[in-house]
Amino acid sequence: MPEHPLAPPLLAGDRRALARAITLTESTRPDHEAQAQSLLAGLLPHTGRSIRVGLTGVPGVGKSTLIEALGLHLADAGHRVAVLAVDPSSARTGGSIMGDKTRMPRLTVHPNAYIRPSPSRGTLGGVARRTREVILLCEAAGYDVVLVETVGVGQSETQVAAMTDLFVLLTLPNAGDELQGIKRGIMELADLCVVNKADLDPKAATRAQTELTAALRLLTPRGAPWRPRVLQASAATGAGIPELWAAVEAYRGTVDLAAKRREQTGAWFDELLREAAWRAFQAGLDPARLRELRGEVLAGRQTPVQGVQALLSSVPA
Repeated sequence: MPEHPLAPPLLAGDRRALARAITLTESTRPDHEAQAQSLLAGLLPHTGRSIRVGLTGVPGVGKSTLIEALGLHLADAGHRVAVLAVDPSSARTGGSIMGDKTRMPRLTVHPNAYIRPSPSRGTLGGVARRTREVILLCEAAGYDVVLVETVGVGQSETQVAAMTDLFVLLTLPNAGDELQGIKRGIMELADLCVVNKADLDPKAATRAQTELTAALRLLTPRGAPWRPRVLQASAATGAGIPELWAAVEAYRGTVDLAAKRREQTGAWFDELLREAAWRAFQAGLDPARLRELRGEVLAGRQTPVQGVQALLSSVPA
């Protein structure tokens, strides 16, 4: 198969080529999807060399400000940093409505950084539909740190943990109240917890750090190779940013990331297989039979299980 024309400049680190490749990958046109998959297949040997960090937190916690502070710290140290910022989508246009580039003005112009906002377009999990592929494109372009900022804390935000090496939960100093609104599933998946804006109320931040440490200790399985840590930081002053990166490096040195990524890739394959199987099943359905069985269930003449079993028996194997 001939090499995709975007591959050479992308591998050379050309930012325009990376932007075009991401746009191609995010397209919903069938011909673009085929081209994107061909491009990704050729780039796979050049991926996997970054540390992938997912970050989430409640609105107002300062995700973008902290990511900019961390990104500048790393970029100034010589790292190449890619920030994938998943924004809520406009119901009217389908595009991003937050504009993360405007919230990270200094990082946007840094030569070692690349920021790509993507609209969620209704995708659950706080990430965009093609975030996994975009991570691979950034790695192929030579970015050794990939930061994925999710839409915000919600019941389905945990999806970002399924595609990153490290999951960071950002909280505010009033964690006692905030803990009530954070889903337990997110707490269970957090590898690091950062009490941001700690400079605003140092006593409250210390209290929050203690409470979160106790909560994470209870949620961490016994014998786990990594014990989640709780840090304090202030994106505004830069305090705690070097310590945050040091914790990321400690995590990378403790956890078998290769095994974790294989597990994530297998789960991704299974998810895509279920989606493809469901589409194929729908294509073979008789719409009239589906309406008939749905009516039987809604009328109480069949249970939902019976309706589904009857539907399955009507589709050729």
